[in-house]
Parts: sequence; C-alpha cells; structure tokens
Amino acid sequence: MGADYYRVLKVDRTASEDDLKKSYKRLAMKWHPDKNPENKVYAEAKFKQICEAYEVLSDSHKRSVYDRYGEEGLKDMPTDTASAGSFSSGSTSRSTTHKFNPRKAEDLFSEVFGASYPYSNMNGTSHGRSKTPSRHKVHENPTEGSSSNLRKAPPIENKLLCSLEELYNGAVRKMKISRNVLGAGGKMTAVEEVLSIKIKPGWKKGTKITFPEKGNEQHGLIPADLIFVIDEKPHDVFKRDGSDLVVVQKISLAEALGGSTLQILSLNGKTLTIPLTEVIYPGYERIVPKEGMPIAKEHGKRGNLRIRFDVKFPSRLSADQRASIKKILNAEEPT
Repeated sequence: MGADYYRVLKVDRTASEDDLKKSYKRLAMKWHPDKNPENKVYAEAKFKQICEAYEVLSDSHKRSVYDRYGEEGLKDMPTDTASAGSFSSGSTSRSTTHKFNPRKAEDLFSEVFGASYPYSNMNGTSHGRSKTPSRHKVHENPTEGSSSNLRKAPPIENKLLCSLEELYNGAVRKMKISRNVLGAGGKMTAVEEVLSIKIKPGWKKGTKITFPEKGNEQHGLIPADLIFVIDEKPHDVFKRDGSDLVVVQKISLAEALGGSTLQILSLNGKTLTIPLTEVIYPGYERIVPKEGMPIAKEHGKRGNLRIRFDVKFPSRLSADQRASIKKILNAEEPT
C-alpha cells in the first residue's frame, strides 16, 4: 500500500476532519525544521511526510482514492485542469491528465495555521505568514527530499516466549518498552510506552509481529522497527507437531488388552473422553480428529490430537498368572 498516511498522522481510519487537523497541527509543530535545527535533515523529511498525509486525508476525493488503492492509486489519479494559455473566441478549455503531486509543505503549513503561523516559511526569509507563497522547494538538496532517501536503522528483534495455551486459545500480551525520542532542539528524551501484542490462535514459533519505527530515534536515521518473534515454551503434557498435538498416555497391559476410557484435559480446559475399544499394541497411535492446534490462516479449522501409548508391563507374574495368560492368548477366537 506504500505510505500509511493514517499512521503518519497518528489517527484512526475513521478520523473526522477536525481530528485530522488537530493531529496535523500537533505533529507539524513538533517536526517543523525550524524547531529541530540540530536534526534538520530528518525533521524536514518527517515534516514533509506529515504535510503530504494531511493533504490527502483532508481532501474527501483523495482520501477515497487512497482508501481504495493506497499511495499507488494517488500517483496515477487523473486530475482535470484547465490548459494553460489564451484561447480564441469559441474555444473551450481542454482537459489534461497528470499524476498526483503533493503541495509544498510550507504552503500547506502556512494555510492551516493562518495568522498564527509560528515559524519561518522554511526559506529563511521571514517569520509570520508570507503574503506571497514561497516558490522555493522544501529541500533544495535532492538527497533530503523525502523520508525514503533517509537510511533506516536496522530492525530490533526480541523473542516473545509464549505458552502452548496462549498459542492455542489466543492472548493479548502487554509489553512495556523504553526508547529514546527526539524532542525540541534535537534533544534526546527517554519515554516509556506499553505495546499491546495480540497473539492469534494457531501462531507458530518464528511468527513475527512488527511495530514500525518503535526503536530508538537517532540523528539522521529513520527509527528502527521493533520486532517480536514468537517462541514456544515446552509443555508438560502436549508436544506440538505442526498443527497437530501429540500426547503420550501411560496405560497398563490390562487396559491395553482389555480396553479402557481415557480422560484428557485439553488446552482450552475441556475434558476429552476417549473410549479405547481396540487392542493397543507397541507403536499404535490413536487419532482424534480436529482436537489439535487451530490453523491460523484457515479460520475454524484445526489439526488432530495424536495419542501415543506407553504400555506398562508387569515386572513379575506368578506361575498361575502366567499359565492363565498363556491359556487365554493361545485360545482360539470364537467364530
């Protein structure tokens, strides 16, 4: 989708016009290059990105196109404009088509703040609102033209150790982080933030959850992405095998040969009652369909529960017991 203008302005996708303007004013004031002289390159890129986001989202037509097609849709959005030049009597204006071109950031800033325009117009000429719109580019140095030309700090990865119950049922984890952010005048300030991580049922070890630009801010660099990588705690009863759950069940020889009923407590707290009517032999595995792990990308589907058996043989038998067992096992099956 390209740039996420809602995230740039720190608003919801349902934000009203008033919400957009309030957030734009707050962010534009924070990142105006004149307020960040010690970190001007990064501040200018952020300021331009904020202005571009507000220009799109505050225009109902552009916002509609963006919501449907993203930033790429805006780049190819046709716009009707009157052709330049004079026309003879009876001629009509011709329609031309051009790609979306964001307005100059300082012009938009001046228009929104009006008479309260608090900084110079970024070309160093005056304070207060300029009577004539500046014709200078925001960035005369082409390498400073947008945030895409700034290097991004390497991502920061942290393991997120989850229980098998959390990966089975889903969960929300709260993670408190501390990071450095650039304040007024380019001064670094430590701030704390609580991130909410929604763990979805069926997620596997190695799944990554990314919080864009939540790493430390640095001069001349776009902040790093903060990435949490799912890891899985060993479980006392179950072992995960893809989307299946495997459990080893101990039973006696009498139960293996004569039948039994198992009671297994599943990861969601439900008790599974499983009758054993077949003869359990070495290597036998009982499959219980759809009682395994949820399949994250296939809503409502689950793997299987696979029961493996550990048959406990008696350590010793009396002569009479041996004779009885031998007689039973050697007996012909009834017809």
